[in-house]
Amino acid sequence: MAQRTRDPDRREKILEAAAGLLADNGYHAVSMAEIGERAGIVGSGIYRHFGSKAAILVELFERVIDDLLEQGRAAVEGTTDLAAALDELVRGQVGFVVHKRHLAQIYHNEISNLPREDQVRLRRKQRLYLEEWVHVLAELEQTSEPVTRTRVNVAIGAIQAVLFHQVVLPDDELTAMLTKSAHAILTLA
Repeated sequence: MAQRTRDPDRREKILEAAAGLLADNGYHAVSMAEIGERAGIVGSGIYRHFGSKAAILVELFERVIDDLLEQGRAAVEGTTDLAAALDELVRGQVGFVVHKRHLAQIYHNEISNLPREDQVRLRRKQRLYLEEWVHVLAELEQTSEPVTRTRVNVAIGAIQAVLFHQVVLPDDELTAMLTKSAHAILTLA
């Protein structure tokens, strides 16, 4: 009798399938069976990897926030060139929005569908990420904390504004536009 082997990439395929379906249809309109079908497995097979649809969403969000937080910390740690650190923070956020747009959209649209404790944990990580920006900008610009914090939130909001409408610009043009806009906001005189 031949031994059955499991696809080592199955978990990733499930996450990828879920991300596409959730971005297109929303959390409540997507079933585990649909996720399984898109991933190439039966819906019940998903439960070997994830306990629920919310657990899939949590893992997607954990990865996104952890990646941004790691990128933010790497940009800031040990650097004396604050302008370069700020540029790297902007580059990371723009790259996320341009190249992982569907994940950013899902986060904005679906975080409220998670259990409360997951929402709190993810939002705490999100605040840690924002603090990297605030710290760098405060040292670079020597402005008050409320002004600095507002600039950071407005700059990130400007970058993420493209998540909510159809963008027809090529990625390189969109990247340049978002980067320039964020820097203009962050360096207001």
